[in-house]
Amino acid sequence: MIAPGHPATQDHPAAGDPLRVLGLRRNYGGVNAVAGVSFTVPAAGITGLIGPNGAGKTTTVAMIAGEVRPTGGRVMFHGQDITRQPPGRRARAGLIRTFQLSSEFKRLTVLENLLVAAGGPGETVTGALLRRRAWRAHRALVLARATELLERYGLAHQANVYAGDLSSGEKRLVEIMRALMAGPSLLLLDEPMAGVHPALHGRIEAHLRDLCQRGLPMLMVEHELSIVERCCARVIVMVRGAKVAEGTMPQIRASDEVKRAYLA
Repeated sequence: MIAPGHPATQDHPAAGDPLRVLGLRRNYGGVNAVAGVSFTVPAAGITGLIGPNGAGKTTTVAMIAGEVRPTGGRVMFHGQDITRQPPGRRARAGLIRTFQLSSEFKRLTVLENLLVAAGGPGETVTGALLRRRAWRAHRALVLARATELLERYGLAHQANVYAGDLSSGEKRLVEIMRALMAGPSLLLLDEPMAGVHPALHGRIEAHLRDLCQRGLPMLMVEHELSIVERCCARVIVMVRGAKVAEGTMPQIRASDEVKRAYLA
């Protein structure tokens, strides 16, 4: 195991780390699905979250996103304690999650999926009086943003195709684009390659690296270690609900405890 004092463990987070998870726990009927996990996600790059099935990775991400209430511990986002905030409020603050199973609106077109994800302008007394003008301006901005993403992700020619008719890899790209339409400052990716044909892995990886270069930090749950090695600067390992190691992939691969619990 990488010692807690090792620099790679980030026990003393740097100023500006957008996400800090502090002693997060979740019990189900006396079973510790997550047992006091602590880590940070820095303001740059992709942080990988790996471990065998049942390690508690998805439960941890769900607690960070607000979909599962922690039994104990705290979630800090940009210095604010959001442990008790509902998912919608976290999303509006910029903490956006994608899911292991694609969640596109199958009977909406690709473009419509993106437009729905962007939401609308807030409703105030002044806004109500100027509603038409506000909605026209908002719609123009959203449409321009959606068009730019469709071009960048190579799906402009399928803008008017029903999302349910896309391939698994294309659906995953739509989900990522929908997340970007919501304006994230940190993206939670739950197995973004799940169900995707291996031939399309490289395309999705390239887009994730591009997002890194554009300054969007990510926490990514992923089973395929070769993908983690190519994409993630730092990796957190969970086994049976606990964090057992943290560091670079070469450090993780050299850990005897990780080898015994996960990589062997």
